[in-house]
Amino acid sequence: MSEQTKTAPNVSAEAIIASGQHVLSVEAAALAQMGDALPADFAAVVQLILGAKGRVIVSGIGKSGHIGRKIAATFASTGTPSYFVHCAEASHGDLGMVTPADICLLISNSGETTELQDILAHTRRFSIPTVAISSKPDSTLMKAADYRLCLPPAPEACSIGMAPTTSTTLTLALGDALAVALMDQRGFMPEDFRVFHPGGKLGAQLATVAQLMHAGDDLPLVASDTPMQDCLLTMTSKGFGIAAVVADEKLAGVISDGDLRRNMAQLMRTTAGDIANPTPITVAPNALAASALATMNARKISVLMVVDATGAPVGILHIHDLLRAGVA
Repeated sequence: MSEQTKTAPNVSAEAIIASGQHVLSVEAAALAQMGDALPADFAAVVQLILGAKGRVIVSGIGKSGHIGRKIAATFASTGTPSYFVHCAEASHGDLGMVTPADICLLISNSGETTELQDILAHTRRFSIPTVAISSKPDSTLMKAADYRLCLPPAPEACSIGMAPTTSTTLTLALGDALAVALMDQRGFMPEDFRVFHPGGKLGAQLATVAQLMHAGDDLPLVASDTPMQDCLLTMTSKGFGIAAVVADEKLAGVISDGDLRRNMAQLMRTTAGDIANPTPITVAPNALAASALATMNARKISVLMVVDATGAPVGILHIHDLLRAGVA
């Protein structure tokens, strides 16, 4: 390595910023170009994957391999079974991971990657549908594939025009476009997304109220004609700071600490139905926990009764439940 490449003294901040902006503008222009004209086989590939009985096997090497791993991961997390097979490892036994029920998505910017030869030959031998992503429409890979996703002609963003920059960005974005198109066609919902993301903050944000609420004997339920001294015992023993008044198996009102203070003078001469707020804030069990938190914050309350479609109380959700789950 020359001294010139080892150090770069006296480089101005303006020059560094200009370099970064150039990369982003070149890649943005390429993305816009592909957005205006998706590869001709795009819709056909989505339809192919929707009808697949097996998985989408993604393969590539080098930077294409790194991008391929991300595409496979995005597919798998959004409802499209997928797996990345390193093409070099495929030549040493991992071809057994690829079955006739699968679809192969092979990535090579040049379309002449030698390491893809064995997995490509395997797909031809067993009639496994093959999709190719490349920027060279006349390359060996593109000619052999059943479906071709050709990247638009766009220069690499690096100063020497050789390092994979624009081409890998385009490939990654094309993989995202495929994944989202598949999600849309499948009607993939937030609750489906949580199935594949049960851990971490994202999993917590996609939890439903039903998954976090207390139910059954934990509910502080009282009848409308319950004397307030008995209602207070229920509120204290259940530990949520409220009592839910039930009439005809439906939630008829909620008694909070504020209701107790407002009626302190005649409290022990009344019943639960006399004190309860008849229009309490409630939440459905299938609502996202994050939505319940937003309601609590907006209304400045710390607990919500959970009611089903008939208005029957089925649970109770405290802000502490949201904190423990990582939602708040």
